Amino acid sequence: MANLLLPILTAVARRAKTNFEQKIRHTESVQAQFLQGVLRSHQDTEYGRQYHLHEINTIDGFRDRVPILPYSSYEPYCDRIANGEPNLLTADPVVYLTLTSGSTGKKKLIPTTRRSQNIVRQATLTSIGFLSTALRQQNLQFGKILLANSAQTWGRTQGGIDYGPSSAGVLRMDKLLYKQLFANPYETLQAADSLARHYLCLLFALRDRSTRGTIANFPMLILRTCNYLERYAPDLIRDLETGEIAPWLELDPGLRDRLQSQFSAFPRRAAELKAIFKSEGKLTPKLAWSDFSFVATARGGTSDFYFERFPAYFEDTPIFGAVYSSAEGIFSIYPDINTDSSVLAVESCFFEFIPEDQWEVEQPKTLLSTEVKVGERYRILITNYSGFYRYDIGDVVEVTGFYETAPLLVFRYRRGGFISSTTEKTTEFHVTQVMQAVQQEFNLPLEDFCFLLSDNDFPARYLVNIELLPDYPLENPQAFLASCDRKLQEVNTHYEISRRDAIPPPRLRILSPGSFAVIRQRQLQKGIPDSQLKFPHITEDRYFLKDLVVQKEVKLLEDY
Repeated sequence: MANLLLPILTAVARRAKTNFEQKIRHTESVQAQFLQGVLRSHQDTEYGRQYHLHEINTIDGFRDRVPILPYSSYEPYCDRIANGEPNLLTADPVVYLTLTSGSTGKKKLIPTTRRSQNIVRQATLTSIGFLSTALRQQNLQFGKILLANSAQTWGRTQGGIDYGPSSAGVLRMDKLLYKQLFANPYETLQAADSLARHYLCLLFALRDRSTRGTIANFPMLILRTCNYLERYAPDLIRDLETGEIAPWLELDPGLRDRLQSQFSAFPRRAAELKAIFKSEGKLTPKLAWSDFSFVATARGGTSDFYFERFPAYFEDTPIFGAVYSSAEGIFSIYPDINTDSSVLAVESCFFEFIPEDQWEVEQPKTLLSTEVKVGERYRILITNYSGFYRYDIGDVVEVTGFYETAPLLVFRYRRGGFISSTTEKTTEFHVTQVMQAVQQEFNLPLEDFCFLLSDNDFPARYLVNIELLPDYPLENPQAFLASCDRKLQEVNTHYEISRRDAIPPPRLRILSPGSFAVIRQRQLQKGIPDSQLKFPHITEDRYFLKDLVVQKEVKLLEDY
């Protein structure tokens, strides 16, 4: 039944894409209408009364009346919402509270209403419309998707509102849509243990040879799923052959019974996969599913570093960004495959942009979406139906062009995420460019990396921490370090200037195998859900890699 409904869903998604393309021909008026809708809907909330939203009739009036505020100003409202108080930030009832991961900062509670969730659904359909159209142009086909995100909520607030990761809220409120899209049943996402959940998702998806793609929040999570497929291929094939879900998986007995009732032996499919595994010595998505057509995951930012390892698992499979979003809202929608640029989601939020020369101003002057300039970088402000008004999410984006009258955006980095030995402000975007380039130069895919500053030098020196992959030795680590230093000077002029005099030579630290797995486990133990884990590639925490074994520390010649 689901396979019969998928073509209908795809047609609906293409219609959503067409409607979106019509809207972005009139970005200015659509944005103005969206803002007025939010103000009228929320004018009688506590926040609305405080700022007299009912009196605001223009965008300029809105910018004059409502201040730009960080999350700390919304936190008391969100805590009261959690305790059950209505009509504070939104007139609509809050039906779910997203507890953000906290992997790049303090955890936050983000309200979700039915209306705000409908906006997420519409953006999702629009992105599917773009994806299916792009695939068709490449003689590829959209189809069922492997997903391994957790659908477990973490609890219920004192006011009776469920809370948890954003993915769990989205999946719970849109089960019908989910069932048409994904190759593995909803119950597979309810396993508490991460390994068990990934195993189950792979097991059920492997039954269907027509599975077309996979999706995850971040590329690192895609690679982890591929690693599980490689590692547990014999076990997965055995389960398909016998019809019994692996008894060693850590599963709640009730959940195991529900999943087992949906699973049965697929001996023909098991034989196919066994032959592939015997012939190739491994199992990858491209080997397991002959019609595998796309990977959907975050693009921009640090993604390019991980994309260097994608060909080993996906060959030249297209990579689609889907939507650029956070728990607070949808910011843009990707119009094509294999591009980092995405179109402003003009119906998801009202957007303002802070130019660089205003970043240090307490209440900066902002530009509207039609006023931004190609090649410039901005911080984004959003106003939306989740109850945020001129909210600074902290992301820095670059405008790369326009799609009709809407700007095309590329996420660069999160503001505040930088390190400085003096005043050079090296960002994640800088170091990701460097590590992507040196991987290519030395033909050396890495497990992961992290830049931090030494704690016993003044000014501090840069410490380049890397973990090598098995069977990929680093033959000339000094040349590798010299290239890192040179390339960082090329991408960050301020580092280049300071490096001539003040900043001492960097050092390379080659960490023992499994080091970054230890770091990720530490983050998970802090309560960050594995499907939302964002690994920092720069950090001001000089003890972030504490107690990890350094196999080798390398200096430049000038450092001796």
